[in-house]
Amino acid sequence: MPVPVPRQRNIPVAETAPGGAGGGDLTLLVIEDDPAGTFSVPGLLDAAGARVRIRTARNLTEAERLLTDDVHCVLVDLALPGRQQDDALGALKHVLRLAPRHAVLALTASGDTELAAEAVRLGAQDHLVREELDGRLLTRAVRYAVERKRADTAQVKLAESRLRAQENARLERGLLPTPLLEGSDLRFASRYRPGRSRALLGGDFYDTVRTPDGTVHAMIGDVCGHGPDEAALGVELRIAWRALTFAGLCGDDLLSTLQQVLEHERESDEIFATLCTVDISADGRRAGLCLAGHPSPLIARHGRAAQLLPYDDGGPALGLLPRARWPRRQVELGGSWSLMMYTDGLIEGRKGPDTKQRLGQDGMLAMINRQLSAGLGGEALLEAAVGEVRELNGGDLTDDVAVLLLSRDGARR
Repeated sequence: MPVPVPRQRNIPVAETAPGGAGGGDLTLLVIEDDPAGTFSVPGLLDAAGARVRIRTARNLTEAERLLTDDVHCVLVDLALPGRQQDDALGALKHVLRLAPRHAVLALTASGDTELAAEAVRLGAQDHLVREELDGRLLTRAVRYAVERKRADTAQVKLAESRLRAQENARLERGLLPTPLLEGSDLRFASRYRPGRSRALLGGDFYDTVRTPDGTVHAMIGDVCGHGPDEAALGVELRIAWRALTFAGLCGDDLLSTLQQVLEHERESDEIFATLCTVDISADGRRAGLCLAGHPSPLIARHGRAAQLLPYDDGGPALGLLPRARWPRRQVELGGSWSLMMYTDGLIEGRKGPDTKQRLGQDGMLAMINRQLSAGLGGEALLEAAVGEVRELNGGDLTDDVAVLLLSRDGARR
């Protein structure tokens, strides 16, 4: 026997749907083959005056035509024949495939308890019993189904976002360098902070390797900018540097080849990269230094204040001049020393939270000497240096920061 047309009843305000739907009008698509026209009214009103407009379809084919973007919820009669006639839930399954972003309600007879439960397990937000249906119940069910679908969709998006973030973090972590110093008595430490929020990798890059002849090669560089494109280019340059170093290149030959890599891989002619390379002899007492528009390293020798290595005869940044040259300068290191290489993010922060004056290399030298006098070294020195630079700046630094420290204790040999 056909059920009478659902009648709207007064609904207390406390029983209206949650505010996530905004209490605004909703559109319900009813899929039901009922000659008596159970859902013949065009819409229902709740106590707040919000309307649930009703649109009806007699079969799945008609439902596909009526399922437009303005539909918020679909009510499907489980008694409706599905595309697979031997499947009691065939119609529901078809609707779930057809409307994956819509809230879906299942309409069942009073004796179809197990079928109703299975419909919810398949993906329907709720089920309604035909014999108990009225306007009040229908209005509330539609609004709650829409909110439940929104919550489910938000949860799925959040889970997908977390998975992507974890995948990106694993990828970026895998692209960070692993120093290859087996057989060397040099100690290595590094700190890296990208300027991009929630990133592990920026436009700064560094690496350290030991070649079979015992020479320790170190480099640090900075691609202009600190977005994902610059980070990708920095990784390419670092990997190219490692390969070229193991192939026996150094000095001008290495930097000239790296410039060719940069010119082929950069997105525009305006992209450039600064670079500092150091190759330390097997006995640890001498080093070759090349600068390509990059700040000169800092050296602290035992019993002496830290100072900058010579920097007045360096070459231009990579990518600026097509036939540039980068002279290699020989530097005496001594028996016991610490060599700190860094990017300009360490020296371009403010000298204090109440001033616009930059820390600069002189400010950095004074800071490092204070920390050395306090007995800091290795990882602790770099941690203190980056932390103090951030504190002086009055908060997070906007540029990428990379710092590496190579140390040799001559007394241990």
